[in-house]
Amino acid sequence: MSANTQPPTAPPVPQDIAALAAMLLELDDMLVSCMRCGFCQAVCPVYGATMREADVTRGKIALLENLAHHIITDAESVNEKLNRCLLCGSCQANCPSGVKIMDIFLRARSIVMGYLGLSPIKKMIFRGFLVRPKLFDGLLGLSKTFQGLFIRDDHNAAGTYQAPLFSAFIGDRHFPALAKEPFHTTTSALAEKAGPGRPVAALFPGCVSDKIFPQLAQATVKILRKHQTGIFLPAGQNCCGIPALASGDRKTFDQLVRQNLAIFKTGTFDYLVTPCATCAATIKEIWPKFSNDYTPEEQATLKEMSEKAIDITAFIVDVLKAELPESAQGGRRVTYHDSCHLKKSLNVSSQPRRILKNIPGLEFVEMPEADRCCGSGGSFTLAHYDLSKKIGQRKRDNIVSVKPDLVAAACPACMMQIMDMLSRNGDNIPVKHVAELYADSLG
Repeated sequence: MSANTQPPTAPPVPQDIAALAAMLLELDDMLVSCMRCGFCQAVCPVYGATMREADVTRGKIALLENLAHHIITDAESVNEKLNRCLLCGSCQANCPSGVKIMDIFLRARSIVMGYLGLSPIKKMIFRGFLVRPKLFDGLLGLSKTFQGLFIRDDHNAAGTYQAPLFSAFIGDRHFPALAKEPFHTTTSALAEKAGPGRPVAALFPGCVSDKIFPQLAQATVKILRKHQTGIFLPAGQNCCGIPALASGDRKTFDQLVRQNLAIFKTGTFDYLVTPCATCAATIKEIWPKFSNDYTPEEQATLKEMSEKAIDITAFIVDVLKAELPESAQGGRRVTYHDSCHLKKSLNVSSQPRRILKNIPGLEFVEMPEADRCCGSGGSFTLAHYDLSKKIGQRKRDNIVSVKPDLVAAACPACMMQIMDMLSRNGDNIPVKHVAELYADSLG
């Protein structure tokens, strides 16, 4: 080797090789049931937009079968391929072999991040702010104060804004502004008794409902009170953890889950109600699958929260047995988007439709491909915005094809994505959560 020749850069070494090896073996055991049948191809929204075999689930699973080798030879490429996935669960819901695809992808991302390490930006966001709710709220509070200097109102029914000065970082997104008063500043904690024979509900608003759509959290409280449901709302709630886990940051995910466990174990409740489909699916489906190394006490609290977690629309119909008499036809036309985590993870689909069909003054119309992903996928829309827009455009086209006066959804993240797509196309159509519309009908 000449004096001017530099030796090859050594790959990063994970802190715990034994833990990484154990995770790889666990992942291998989960991959064997994939039959390569291709049923995932027909329903994958990413493949539908790119027509690339590498974007289909079976293509990613083929990559994962020799993950240890691929990590060593080209870890960045593996990471890029794994992250070209919305984690919508469409493939898992359509898999005849019952492959636990979401578990596989989440664990694979954790393995790759365990090898590569988090980027400085994600480390700052997840480990610097997200696990410190007071600091995180303070930062967003400061942003809220000055956002008016940088955002431009789109002046449409969707209620979106743009930020041309930051287009280099966020593109040409149309987005809702941070709320002037987050939910936690107006309603920090509640401990209300239930009426005779009524249940007690612990309320988990979720980050987006708290900081961007506080009217949704307020609508949920209104619904619970109207039905004489007891409310346990502990102060200091934190993120459910799915943004960190989806980015492969298992450490932050565990820290967020444990913080919430400590907060909710202080109360007694019959159900854990949330207006966020993603939070409901995370608490109910994902928390238990990543809790093997938790203490027995933590596992007991987690099991209770998981088993009692329920989406607000399912709670209204299945638990409260709310009287929903068939409303007269006519009025504003409303269509409904099935959030992936709600329908494909929790099998909640008929309940929000039943609510919408029975709200006076609304006429329900079904859109084509109502359960096809809108293209949000949390961090997916940040990392792959052009692809997210292409998927979202198909959702927008399906929405406007039925000429609705408004669009309903049951997931705040989906609401933001649909607002973006409608606004950028000049469609003057508002987007509302099903719970908001139901709460308004209660007077």
